[in-house]
Amino acid sequence: MRVKTESRRQAIMKAASEIFREEGFSGSSMAMIAARVGGSKATLYNYFASKDELFAAITFEAVDAAAQTMIQLLEGDVTDIRTTLIRFGHAYLDLILAPDVIMVTRIGIAHGPMPSLGRSLYEKGPGQGWRTIATNLKRYHDLGLLTVSNSQIAALQLKGLLEAGLFEPALFGVRPAMPRAVMVTEAIDMFLARYGPMADEPC
Repeated sequence: MRVKTESRRQAIMKAASEIFREEGFSGSSMAMIAARVGGSKATLYNYFASKDELFAAITFEAVDAAAQTMIQLLEGDVTDIRTTLIRFGHAYLDLILAPDVIMVTRIGIAHGPMPSLGRSLYEKGPGQGWRTIATNLKRYHDLGLLTVSNSQIAALQLKGLLEAGLFEPALFGVRPAMPRAVMVTEAIDMFLARYGPMADEPC
């Protein structure tokens, strides 16, 4: 009977992450990962049923702690909505600009859709995250801190404002044109100009 250990699982994920970064998802194989970590493919399959499952585990581990920190910033008590959203913006960028998250995004772009993996990655990652953010924007509306008629649209617009000028340069490995602190502050001020407590609803 094979005994699973957390240290072995982590060693497999570390080796797999290195291989995925070097070879891309399509160019990687369980045999290559087994050779890197030292062991057999059978050992890998004892921990992960497929390469897709292994890739997903790496992705979720890379984002989970940062995502929880980000959501906690939104779900706590709010005394200053602008300060809260600026802190959230920096936490969000800490998440999406993390090296492992950039790696996952590049792999997805370079190797096209992975049908057996894509839906799971989206639903447990960005999809779940932005539904939670939309829920909190609605809560802020109910508290009189924002004026939000459609929280899902507002959440996606906040996402776009925060990523502008920062996420794309990171994908290409170049420095952003403007400092991150400036971009976050400008993004939140623009968001509040539309959705702040005194914002007028569009005619």
